Amino acid sequence: MTPYPNRRDFLVATAALAASTTLPRLAFAQAAPFSLKATSRTLDIDGRAAKVFGLVNTSSGTGLVLDPDQRFAVNLTNDLAVETLIHWHGQIPPNVQDGVPGMPAPLLKPGEARSYDFAAKPGTHWMHSHVPLQEMALLAAPLIVRTEADAKADRQEVVMLLHDFSFKSPEEVMAQITGGAAMGGMAMGGTTKTDNAMAGMDMGKSTGGMSGMDMSNMDMSGTGKADRTMGGMSGMAMDLNDYDFDAYLTNDRTLSDPEVVQVEAGGHIRLRIINGSAATVYWIETGDTQARLIAVDGHDIEPVKGRRFGLAMGQRLDIAVDLPGAGAFPILALREGAREQTGVILATPGARVARIDAIADAASPAFDTDLAQEGALRATLPLPEKAASNTRMLMLAGAMQPYVWTINGQTWATHQPIPAKSGERVELMFHNMSMMGHPMHLHGHSFQVVDTGAGRFAGALRDTVFIPPMGVVTVALDAGEAASWMLHCHHMPHLATGMMTEFIVRA
Repeated sequence: MTPYPNRRDFLVATAALAASTTLPRLAFAQAAPFSLKATSRTLDIDGRAAKVFGLVNTSSGTGLVLDPDQRFAVNLTNDLAVETLIHWHGQIPPNVQDGVPGMPAPLLKPGEARSYDFAAKPGTHWMHSHVPLQEMALLAAPLIVRTEADAKADRQEVVMLLHDFSFKSPEEVMAQITGGAAMGGMAMGGTTKTDNAMAGMDMGKSTGGMSGMDMSNMDMSGTGKADRTMGGMSGMAMDLNDYDFDAYLTNDRTLSDPEVVQVEAGGHIRLRIINGSAATVYWIETGDTQARLIAVDGHDIEPVKGRRFGLAMGQRLDIAVDLPGAGAFPILALREGAREQTGVILATPGARVARIDAIADAASPAFDTDLAQEGALRATLPLPEKAASNTRMLMLAGAMQPYVWTINGQTWATHQPIPAKSGERVELMFHNMSMMGHPMHLHGHSFQVVDTGAGRFAGALRDTVFIPPMGVVTVALDAGEAASWMLHCHHMPHLATGMMTEFIVRA
């Protein structure tokens, strides 16, 4: 195999572009408040210049890292030519700062700035536009909040932000996916709250303990069949991917020129992996290094050993890796049901870094069709035992033709809010009646997975849970601030066509 070259001639010959395609850098340990700008960037994607959006910090990189106990104090400026608003995914801010257009704060106009200040929730999180087509244009960045234990740990932290990317505009991508259909009949502007929640979609143009459990020999991939048939449901075909993107990125780069992270021989690494993709599920493979999954969605779990773990859109994985010695160690993200892959390479000084093709030899399997991975996770700090006083069934449905996705039979235009009272224990049962998986995200709350169809258990705490085709997952939560909180699928084309509702908490 051929060693990777230095940065390609494309960048050498284009100094201005080289400056704008610097590897993403996280802003560490600065005095509050932080400054962020929603702006445009130019990336090099396999030798082609690509104009995308981004959240740029004062170091001219993307993302933020907060020190232990540091508040989330951020001044956000909109340097785009369109209106936007940023959601702090995984954080639980006051509702007015949550970042959903019109619920209740309005979109930021071009040139406008807004301040945010709230207690930061530790863990691996991220931030992204809550205008779906803007998120598809890469308006997103990591948001890492470290603990005292993180600061004292003898391990290097490596952040991986995954994206799917098309050279076509998000509008063109959506038109191709939907066959040109209208997006769920939803208003694109207006003055009401429900209108404003989707305003600016057209790129903003509108106004039991399991510690140490070894899963390396378990089949975490459902049926393991690449033919997309459901295990136990012979003849029913899953729709794993509804669009073939032009590239799959890790920290803005493809495997033709991946980020090579310098590490120590025999070092200890904490991978903080964020799936910021619009419509792609991945398997994370650690190759020759034995790994332990230690946290999901920013919440610690009892460690699970293995070399392959999956994550859906909006989800995060923290994986501890102990390097066996010197060398180069690829950490790859494999596209579900396909051969495309992306990733980073951990390399010790002087190690030979071999080229890895962006197309694998074989397609990866479907993700967690039998919920084996989710059912194996156990929270280290589960919710207190408490009987639910409010239980709700949410039926998830839809189809590729016509391209419409619903919750309880409704799109956003006619959605039926889910009511709750502040402080009460609520259980939501997600029942997926479609042949696509749905990563369901609830704003303003963390919830615990308590049932995946095999009996009650104290599963992982999350904010985004994947419901596979024909799957059923129950989560429990304690209703928080009295306000209206978004509940939606984090598959952006599903969200953009109306697959969301409100979780309305009353005092």
